[in-house]
Amino acid sequence: MVFSSIIFLFLFLPIVLLSYLIGGQRFKNIILLVASLFFYAWGENIFVLLMLVSISINYILGLLIDKSQKEGGKGIVPLTIAIMANLGLLGGFKYTNFLIANLNQFLGQLGFEPIIIDQVHLPIGISFFTFQALSYVIDLYRKDASVQKNPINIALYISLFPQLIAGPIVRYHDVAKQITSRVTRFEDFYYGVERFIIGLGKKVLIANVLGRTADYIFSLPAEQVPATLAWIGAISYTLQIYYDFSGYSDMAIGLGRMFGFKFLENFNYPYIATSIRDFWRRWHISLSSWFRDYLYIPLGGSRKGAGRTYLNLLLVFFLCGLWHGASWTFVIWGLYHGLFLIIERFAPVKKVFGWLPALVKHCYVILVVIVGWVFFRAETLEHALAYLQAMLSPGRVPFYNSQVFLHINLEFWVVFWIGIICSAPVYRLVVSAFRVCGNKFDNGCSGTIISGGFSIASVGYFSFVFLYSVASLMGGAYNPFLYFRF
Repeated sequence: MVFSSIIFLFLFLPIVLLSYLIGGQRFKNIILLVASLFFYAWGENIFVLLMLVSISINYILGLLIDKSQKEGGKGIVPLTIAIMANLGLLGGFKYTNFLIANLNQFLGQLGFEPIIIDQVHLPIGISFFTFQALSYVIDLYRKDASVQKNPINIALYISLFPQLIAGPIVRYHDVAKQITSRVTRFEDFYYGVERFIIGLGKKVLIANVLGRTADYIFSLPAEQVPATLAWIGAISYTLQIYYDFSGYSDMAIGLGRMFGFKFLENFNYPYIATSIRDFWRRWHISLSSWFRDYLYIPLGGSRKGAGRTYLNLLLVFFLCGLWHGASWTFVIWGLYHGLFLIIERFAPVKKVFGWLPALVKHCYVILVVIVGWVFFRAETLEHALAYLQAMLSPGRVPFYNSQVFLHINLEFWVVFWIGIICSAPVYRLVVSAFRVCGNKFDNGCSGTIISGGFSIASVGYFSFVFLYSVASLMGGAYNPFLYFRF
């Protein structure tokens, strides 16, 4: 079940919200836990048991870490077991097929018979809930959080449906108090509804339209695609993944607020960045900060010399790429970003960056990011390289196909330019301007008129986005789920 579906919007969510409000403080966590397990079981069936295993392991080992520390120890043994268990589950289900396929290629070159196994199913969201479970046991070990002795509460933390299948990755110490004591105020609920609608609109009205065109162009034989069409496909995917991913994060943050949770932001207009380092401070913030705090800094960060810093960056972004998917294209994408982060640390480069205009630095980032997304989107490394070659082949014969005109139509171009414009904080600036204007005339009739007009316009805007999104979904609009590999 995904957020951008009719069954979620008009059946699952209303029932859960009504049950949650009627159930009161005493049963709120139980209601949310049952709803979250049902939500996951809807799409993954029996694999909800895998999540229950993960919950049980981390609950028990969390108690053992706490017990060890109270008895004068550090809790390193139960922590090590917890890390091995979590990474073992993630590795077994996510990377077995990848490892066997690569091993069989190696065995084939040596003349040995391939290893034959049944395809291992990849449970959706396993990367997200595994990293959340790891943050719990690591936070306990570091004494950044207190042990959770109520199994229902720890189960809710790991399985909470708003951020279960597409993030953001929520740290235990950020929501520990909210799990046990939270109140949903009207202002929070109203904000949550607005934030959810914004995310729904991003996903359905922008990402899906651009994704339909991007998927079509990437499905064409790369050697036949002219440069212009290749660039349209790459830019469309660049916009699609931003609006899809940030849209899901908006919906998750909005849903969390409806139930009293305040999740941290996951995106901050990454396409306005002026360096790759700045990009990763703005893109998928919960993941980049997770790798920073739980891997990069423990490895030494930038405190042990330039060579060690570069090695740490490469290792972190190798694992970041592998986290996104069991494929060499993801690994290359991760190392590619790690390489640019290293280059930006070189003294001559830093000096040049110091006097370059912001616009030039911004163009550099966008170009690097677009090329990187080609590796991320392509099914194979060969396809990625062939597609990049198409982007750099301006003299190639134009590709004439009636399907091109069906995908690159007026709707596409309108959404394409809206996507580009709104990837900058235009909406935030407009809202701020109205508020400033209202405050300026706060004590007079003009202020009342401006505030009232803004409120009416706001209700109209959110109603339009919601109804248009629902109409698109009911009309069978293209609605892919990009995070099945996560």
